[in-house]
Amino acid sequence: MRQVSIGGQAVLEGVMMKNDDKYAIAIRKPDNEIEVKISEFKPAGSRFALFRVPIIRGVVNFIESLVIGVKTLTYSADFLEEDETPETDRKKTKKDADNGRRADNGKIADNGRTADNGKTDKNSSDNLWMFATVALSIVLAVGLFMLLPAFLASLLDKIVKNHFVLGLIEGVIRLIIFMLYVVLISRMKEIKRTYMYHGAEHKCINCLEHGDALTVENVMKHTRFHKRCGTSFLFIVMIVSILVFMCIDTDTMALRLLYRVLLVPVIAGISYEFIKFAGRSESFIANLLSKPGLWVQRLTTKEPEADMVEVAIKSVEGVLDWREYLEELNSQDR
Repeated sequence: MRQVSIGGQAVLEGVMMKNDDKYAIAIRKPDNEIEVKISEFKPAGSRFALFRVPIIRGVVNFIESLVIGVKTLTYSADFLEEDETPETDRKKTKKDADNGRRADNGKIADNGRTADNGKTDKNSSDNLWMFATVALSIVLAVGLFMLLPAFLASLLDKIVKNHFVLGLIEGVIRLIIFMLYVVLISRMKEIKRTYMYHGAEHKCINCLEHGDALTVENVMKHTRFHKRCGTSFLFIVMIVSILVFMCIDTDTMALRLLYRVLLVPVIAGISYEFIKFAGRSESFIANLLSKPGLWVQRLTTKEPEADMVEVAIKSVEGVLDWREYLEELNSQDR
């Protein structure tokens, strides 16, 4: 089995796939049609050598993935809002558009300038909103999965004197919070469908990596689990954080919390390197260490329906000529 360079993410009623400098998002619209949007994206690592250094590249990749993830989720949510728009509002919008087309030439020119200004303002607003969303996501994640466990474990300071044991207890608390979070959101109706698209995304990548043609029938035969999944990455972050924080002994609570914040990039970078290694290795050690993350994927992926796989395939085709890829793969094996 060979590793294909693409990776992806499930969104609301769709799948996003990324390959090198572009990503495609395929959405099943309310009218049952599939819309595909392809966007260009230049990774920071292709512009700055520093961002290709191990550990550092993991941090950069995590931030870039978070930005693209928020952007694509927002894009997919727009289709749901469109479906919920009342019929009267749609008629009013159409009427306004017709009135706009009947305007005289001079007014059309003025409207064009207004539209351009509106578009510029909207882009600035979208960028600001994107930055705020990503920043808030990071703050909430650090607070919930790093600072809260450290605070709860500190309540045992007077009972547990060994900082190794205290670090282990903190890690167990962190894992419990993480698993509770995963279980709770998996019960949401919208999330259940998204997890089915998550399974479709994994199945498509597994299908390609096994050298099979990307058809619905072939894709459905493959497993919905994959070692390079973001769920596995987050689980590895939890494990690496236990090992790192067990080695740090501090006297004050403030310093302990500060270390938890400052070491998040290091932990993310180490976890990325492990996921990268596990994704391209079929060794016994890599497979063994990947087992816990694959087990957690039983909660974050579900078996998809055939029409969901169709959407995932369209997303792959937006960033990769899979027929050409399989031809090259087969020629290398001859």
